This record gives sequence, C-alpha cells and structure tokens, in this order.
Amino acid sequence: MRYERNILVATLGEQGQEKLLQSKVLLIGAGGLGSPVALYLTAAGIGTLGIVDDDVVDSSNLQRQILHGEDCLGISKVESARQRLMTLNSQVHLHTYQERVTKEVLRQLLVADEYDIVVDGTDNFATKFLINDVCVEEEKTFVHAGVLAMQGQLMTYVPHKSPCYRCVFEDEPAPGTVPTSKDVGIIGAIAGTLGTLQAMEVIKYVTGMGELLLGRMLIYDGLSMTFRQMKFHKNEHCQACHKG
Repeated sequence: MRYERNILVATLGEQGQEKLLQSKVLLIGAGGLGSPVALYLTAAGIGTLGIVDDDVVDSSNLQRQILHGEDCLGISKVESARQRLMTLNSQVHLHTYQERVTKEVLRQLLVADEYDIVVDGTDNFATKFLINDVCVEEEKTFVHAGVLAMQGQLMTYVPHKSPCYRCVFEDEPAPGTVPTSKDVGIIGAIAGTLGTLQAMEVIKYVTGMGELLLGRMLIYDGLSMTFRQMKFHKNEHCQACHKG
C-alpha cells in the first residue's frame, strides 16, 4: 500500500491520509525551499499541488534546488518540477503556473482554485510581504520560511488565530540594506532543512495533528546546529491583520 508508512503513524492514520488526499496546496516558488516542499508533499499524497514560478532552470540553481537536474537546464522551473514530480507520484494533481506572482495573480488563484494553504518558497522580501498581505485579506493559511547562508526561519499564519508576517517585520526593508544569497551565499542543505519543515507544517495543518508554529518563529542556525524560538504577538499597528 503506497501510503502505509503514513497511515501507521498513530496521530495521522487513515483519516489523516484521506485529508491529505483531499487537500489543495499552493506553492509559490520552485527553488531551494520549494524543492523539498514539493517533493515531500507529493510523496505524502497531497491531492492537488499548484506551483507558481516564472523562472527557468540555470546551472547556478542546481547546488540547492533539488527538483531540477542538468537535463532541465533552460526550461521553465514549473515544467521541470512537473516532470520530476510525476515520476514520484503520478496520482497527485499538479497545476503549474509560469508567471510572476502579483497580488492580482495570487488572489485569482486562491479564489478560482480554492487552495487550502499557501507555502512561501520565495527568496525576496517583496514577494514575502505580498504573500502575507493577500493571504490575510483572503483569510488563507500560509507557511513562511526564509534562508540565508547558514541560517533559516519558519512560521505559520492561520487567519484569526495567530499574528502575521507583518506583525513581526512590519515593513519591507529598503533595497541594499539586507544581504541576499547573491551577496553572502546559501548552503543547499539549509534550504532543504527549512523546506522540509515547511512541508511538515502543511501536513500538520491539513491533518489537524500536532501544534503549529503560531505566534512562534523557529530560528535555525546550521553552523551551531541549534534551534531556538522567538515568540511574538499580534501587532496593534500591523498594516495587514490589525482591524483596529
């Protein structure tokens, strides 16, 4: 039986697996974070997985973006992802969108395709704030992660139950004030670790098992191999979720 090892987990069981098979997940970004998210959710039996990315596969991606291989250089990341994921689990319904994420595009996808949860697999602040703001407006759960060099962070937002991304970071930093992976690099395994944790948050949310990272930011330091948590609360001045 394909999902036997899932079902044997007492807190998941047959009912949890059925919830996975009926769920619809929208992944924004098919890169370093999105690769393990897509692979593990597809393997777990997510019913429908939508993937949004407007980029093409480049040789510099292969160090960390494990969805893609040398045979996919030059083709779109969503097509590369589709080909790889279909070899892993052809029973999953895959929807791919080769387009840049804007507020209008994301709203349309959330409304038209009725996704249950959004996963932030992006690598820039502008899109992370965009995902937060649209998900707050449309009352959609999302799982955030960010990685840089040897560190990463993770949190989950559930409408009416937790603070949002803007409650913590408030505003997008000015260009050039915060380093990016193009400046200081990124170890592929760091992205893999955080992306895998994102997949676990999705599985927990869909099945209703365990405790989500609500009002808690999980911070990972790969150099010291330590995890710590930063607790935070709703920001009464938040431009996204505070209704005042």
